[in-house]
Amino acid sequence: MRFIFRRLLRIVARFVLTLVVITVLLYGSVMLTPAETRATLYMPKNTSPRMTEEKWQELLEKMIERYELNAPFHVQYLHWLGRLVQGNWGYSPTLQEDVFSVIIRRTPATAELTLLAFLIFIPLGLLSGVVAASKKNRAPDHAFRLAAFVATSLPPMIFAILLMVIFYIDLYWFAPGRLGTALQPLVSSAEFKQYTGFLTIDGLLNHVPQVSVDALRHLAMPALTLAIAQWSILGRLTRALVIEESQQEYVAAARARGLPERKVMWNHALRNALPPLITNSMLSAATMLTGIFVVEILFNIPGVSSIAVKSMAYVPDAPAALGFAIYSVVVVLLLMSVLDLIQVWADPRLRWSS
Repeated sequence: MRFIFRRLLRIVARFVLTLVVITVLLYGSVMLTPAETRATLYMPKNTSPRMTEEKWQELLEKMIERYELNAPFHVQYLHWLGRLVQGNWGYSPTLQEDVFSVIIRRTPATAELTLLAFLIFIPLGLLSGVVAASKKNRAPDHAFRLAAFVATSLPPMIFAILLMVIFYIDLYWFAPGRLGTALQPLVSSAEFKQYTGFLTIDGLLNHVPQVSVDALRHLAMPALTLAIAQWSILGRLTRALVIEESQQEYVAAARARGLPERKVMWNHALRNALPPLITNSMLSAATMLTGIFVVEILFNIPGVSSIAVKSMAYVPDAPAALGFAIYSVVVVLLLMSVLDLIQVWADPRLRWSS
């Protein structure tokens, strides 16, 4: 309990420091835009295009005064921070909606894609790495190293284009988007209940398995694009660590007792190699979460990435941009914290040393 308490204190301190640094930098970049330009975001949508220059300027000044766009940086930042602590993430003039509501509504699509990518790269990385280590310098090992080298060298954008050309344009097995047009009216209707926001799960809970199958088909290419680079990194590291552990004396003793090679590799070598592998998975998870937004744009998935794109497309939309930054920081820190606790569970020496 003392260990968990100290970890939680570190998590809170890290979260606060990271949040302050990121928001100060982002707010500073937004402040570089003139107040008049930022005020145009708050102009009424029904403003007449025939308005005279004097009336337009007068309306701009009212918007600047109303939203304190000419106030000093620290005043604007502290006001925004106070509203954030109170649970008010601000209204986005670009999205025409409260920022927090948009993020909550679009999070399930991003979370579903992330979870599926996790389920692909972590088991496959461990499995391929152990198999390659057990078949060192043989055909399976050479095939794995070649595939891992190609996966690491290929940029995600190019890999995504290749997948779309082969499996969408040529074979038409998988398609971009989150769901097919034939099932979209059903999911959008009041009869379809959104229990989790995950279409793969909600389809089963609503007794409409075709929705789950179609959602999986649409997630196949983006999830593979997101997972392929992390699979190659985790697999190569697993191979190297398992080979190193298999040369230790305790592994030789296990073999001398007559244990099968499969049990020696999985129950002994891999178990002792898990702590550094979990550490690598923490870094891979953070990298994948920052790269998921590019994948969502490429495959037209309506996730949180659209908030970042729209908020910085023309005039920086401070509430939306800052809301997206906060969302990213919170998700990454929560994931790192969970994996940190998993690492402690996998390596009792960390608890003993604390």
